[in-house]
Amino acid sequence: MDLDVFKALASDKRLAILAWLKDPVAHFRPQKDGDLVDDGVCGVFIAEKLGMSQPAAGEHLKLLVRVGLLRSKRIKQWTFYQRDEQRIAEVKRTLQEDW
Repeated sequence: MDLDVFKALASDKRLAILAWLKDPVAHFRPQKDGDLVDDGVCGVFIAEKLGMSQPAAGEHLKLLVRVGLLRSKRIKQWTFYQRDEQRIAEVKRTLQEDW
């Protein structure tokens, strides 16, 4: 498994993002553009929930996308994020097998 996946999972903030996006309706208010489940959660909402600037949150989100744990989707000028459940399951399987 790629070392970057371990780096991505080594952050409380990134783990929180992954947890929130598992049930976005429970953790985020409705969005004007994009459905929370079908399209993902707007990066602005994630930054607000993290209590940090959009650029700082964006770095966490970019890393999670780069290692394949999140997918991103553009709608208008916004970027929406959702978990890649297939990739997450693959990482979990690999971790279980390697231990």
